[in-house]
Amino acid sequence: MTAVLPERSRTEETPRPAADLLARLALAPAGRTAVVAGDRELSFGALRAEAMRIAARLAARGIGPESVVALALPRGADLVAALIGTLTAGAAYLPVDPKLPAERRRYLVEDSGADLVVTAGPDAEPLAAGVAHLAVAELTAPGEGSDPAYAPVAVRGDTLAYVIYTSGSTGRPKGVEIGRAAVSALLAELEGAGIAVTDGGRVGWNASPSFDASVQQWVRVCRGDTLVMIDEETRADPALLARFVDEQALTDLDITPSHADPLLDLLTAEGGPRPLTLLIGGEAVAPALWARLAEKGAQGVLRTVNLYGPTECTVDSTAGWVDGADAPHIGGVLPGLQMRVLDEKLNPVGVGEGGELYLAGPRVGRGYRRRPALTAERFSADSGEGAAYGGRMYRTGDLVRLLPGGRLGYLGRADGQVKLRGHRIELPEIEAAMTAVEGVAEAAVLLLDEVHGAPGLVAYYRPADDRATEGALREHLGAALPAYMLPAAFVALDRFPTTTNGKLDRAALPAPAAGPAPAAAAEGLTRSQELIAGVWAAVLGASRIGPDDNFFKLGGHSLLAIKLVSRVRAELGVALPVKAVYAHPRLRDLAAHLDTLVAVAADAAAARQDS
Repeated sequence: MTAVLPERSRTEETPRPAADLLARLALAPAGRTAVVAGDRELSFGALRAEAMRIAARLAARGIGPESVVALALPRGADLVAALIGTLTAGAAYLPVDPKLPAERRRYLVEDSGADLVVTAGPDAEPLAAGVAHLAVAELTAPGEGSDPAYAPVAVRGDTLAYVIYTSGSTGRPKGVEIGRAAVSALLAELEGAGIAVTDGGRVGWNASPSFDASVQQWVRVCRGDTLVMIDEETRADPALLARFVDEQALTDLDITPSHADPLLDLLTAEGGPRPLTLLIGGEAVAPALWARLAEKGAQGVLRTVNLYGPTECTVDSTAGWVDGADAPHIGGVLPGLQMRVLDEKLNPVGVGEGGELYLAGPRVGRGYRRRPALTAERFSADSGEGAAYGGRMYRTGDLVRLLPGGRLGYLGRADGQVKLRGHRIELPEIEAAMTAVEGVAEAAVLLLDEVHGAPGLVAYYRPADDRATEGALREHLGAALPAYMLPAAFVALDRFPTTTNGKLDRAALPAPAAGPAPAAAAEGLTRSQELIAGVWAAVLGASRIGPDDNFFKLGGHSLLAIKLVSRVRAELGVALPVKAVYAHPRLRDLAAHLDTLVAVAADAAAARQDS
């Protein structure tokens, strides 16, 4: 649906200045801890001083309202300071996760038209030609004498706050623009809904900076909460994460259902502050997991809220508390938005009926950066009951059922978009990357519920010649796409199935075949390599595994890494930490590490016997 938006009068609904997040941040006690990142801590006083210094230096470079600063920084104290400093200068930030492939990082900077790139160090590889790059230390280092006095730039509510890229149905990611007032409203609504309520809470920053859930986490520092950075090793290992929650006395943790499931049994009433507030979202919650979450709630271990929202509507749009009395639902709409559940003719549906969800109100984003046609397609004039003059609504593409009391039940997507481990993925973007490989004549991607024991993407391709191999596809996609978009399995087809009208019949695409045990396919493996290969084959479903194969390049991911160490423990009797899989992703390296663990265990057993 495409609609022309009415021109807004300059005297009507002019956005007010956003006293916003920075005004609230200024009220936090200077001595309270603002950021914990490993062995580094920043007090609120130090964070504000560092942000002011950064803002002054950005302003000296001409950075101000509507400028975009690309922050190519990992989660840490520097990222928080640079983010707050960018907003203090009146500018907007673009998160560029350093873990993304170089090609994608370069695309984000170039497509956004970023004015400056802030990197972790002076030796960082430039992300784009013609764009100034600056090491974060140059912004944060104390200058000679004292830095000039600097106050936050006053901005209107509709001034750009950030640009976050999401997967694109056209084959390329698209940048979502969100204004300052919308971000301020998000924080206020989390408080109003009883989600962010602890005075001086300790909030785990668990999401990638390039994922919009990170916004929900960093805004908490503006109300005086402490941000506690969760490192990659801890994020990937449920046992380490449970220990981290307790040792860091976290009061709030944002997590996807996929990663919450293995964590639940490790959280007990004896841990840190209880109940822990679990903010769960990013994908549908299965009934079994819902019941387990409700049980933990009844035990006083957790209070869990199920959050739903598209990036285009400032992170969270609905919230529903998890208890045992209900089937899974996504709750009701938060106050900064209005929902419209409409049928195919754009008529409202009744209670109990399904329809497509449209969202309206002040937290609807500005649109897609430098994509006016796509913005007009997805953001349209709001003609719903009670609509404000010039108001817009966003077509989510999500199908929901209107439940009694204003709650919503999630029914799925109306298009080719999927959610996997909390990430929003447009399948055409992966398909476009596949057809860019020489020799690939046709490509299709599906999300299946069961791929080697977990939900995963399956890539189908029709080779035009022998250049189109699984290895070539894995190599190309690994360089072009984030890890969460990499297929777990590849299937080569002589021809694609079609419907009677000649279109691709996705329902007829075959499931990937389980691969044979590597002992029958791989030769020349040592005993340890053979043992590890056997577990890999069971977990990954790979048809052939050699000593130089990489677990993650074969389709492994965090959930499969957890499953891998569980099977190693069960089959080989060795406690292999999840971090070892990340540190030694090659088969030969992981097998050598396993030999070391076995030797250490044997020496310890011998020492106990001697004593």
